[in-house]
Amino acid sequence: MDFVSLLREQLVQSYAVRIGDGRPPPSWMERFEIGSAPRFMAAVRGLASEHGYGSPWGFLPLRERLALTLGERSIKASPDQILLTQGANHALDLVARQMLEPGDTVLVDSPGYYPLFGKLRLSRIAIVGVQRRQDGPDLDDLAAKAAAHKPKLFFTQSLAHNPTGGSITPAVAHRLLQVAGQHGFYVVEDDPFADVLPAASPRLAALDQLDRVIYVGTFSKTLSASLRVGYVAAKRPLIDRLCDVKMLTIVSTSDYVERIVYGFIASGHYLRHLRRLKTRIEDHADKAMLALGRIGVRLPPAASGSYYLWGELPGHIDELGLTHRAAERGIFLAPGSLFMPVKMPTAPAMRINIAYADDPRFTDFLAEELRA
Repeated sequence: MDFVSLLREQLVQSYAVRIGDGRPPPSWMERFEIGSAPRFMAAVRGLASEHGYGSPWGFLPLRERLALTLGERSIKASPDQILLTQGANHALDLVARQMLEPGDTVLVDSPGYYPLFGKLRLSRIAIVGVQRRQDGPDLDDLAAKAAAHKPKLFFTQSLAHNPTGGSITPAVAHRLLQVAGQHGFYVVEDDPFADVLPAASPRLAALDQLDRVIYVGTFSKTLSASLRVGYVAAKRPLIDRLCDVKMLTIVSTSDYVERIVYGFIASGHYLRHLRRLKTRIEDHADKAMLALGRIGVRLPPAASGSYYLWGELPGHIDELGLTHRAAERGIFLAPGSLFMPVKMPTAPAMRINIAYADDPRFTDFLAEELRA
């Protein structure tokens, strides 16, 4: 088990019971099949496509719509401060390529977003974990490690954190930006669940207004992972440089796919879908907490809108042994140790996808393991 094997299973999907999956079930997105896209393309009639590469910054009407959306989140950004990407992972990759060099040090959430760890190591970047609490990063740990390691960036998910489900509080967000200013590092705020969270949630980018914060968003978690549309918002000079990196690496993103996403939004269909999605998340979160509570799994409070619960296990449990025994029964688990940026002894835990958590095949298996 490592970062790549966990990511591979999310894509190949060899197991029937998908407790460790990072995405919602396909049935939650059934109204967004590509085959139905022409119904929504009416919203972009009159916006002619030359069947070329399109603008390297991305489809302008979608960037204009995103600027309005960010305004609702109290983040002031013009369309020319927004660069469209192939999802959040691509945005993170662009930031890392532009702002970091081999041997540089960055801070990350611990536990945190494991694909980011693999991406940074691939670029020979040194990563240092900052302890993640349910209300955000541990500020004392952040300040101490910033002083000791002189990082260039801090990558974090403020809201509906992956994998713990927690969200930052205003007080922690305010102090975090003070630490960033004191030690001179930039903050990359990944906000993949923004569209199912309240607009007034305490975002670092709203407090900072894109001065020291680079804001990343995506439609992959709430619309469709297959469409691969995300974005990064930042100060204009940085966005220009990120666009240069985008052109050098992939030339451009898909103008056609960006038009489809814009059509979903402009037609009002995306908003109706989000309302249904929020209800599903709330219902399944309640069911998951009830099912897991019955068998004795400790669950720190998770934020509304999160797909994840952080299941803390008794200290004698061997995470990897548990994961392999689950695999033998067709159950895919995501052990907590894989969400740690550095291998070190940690309390056993697992990331649990709320959509699958009350599956009796999983709860019966875990109850047996805990009794044993």
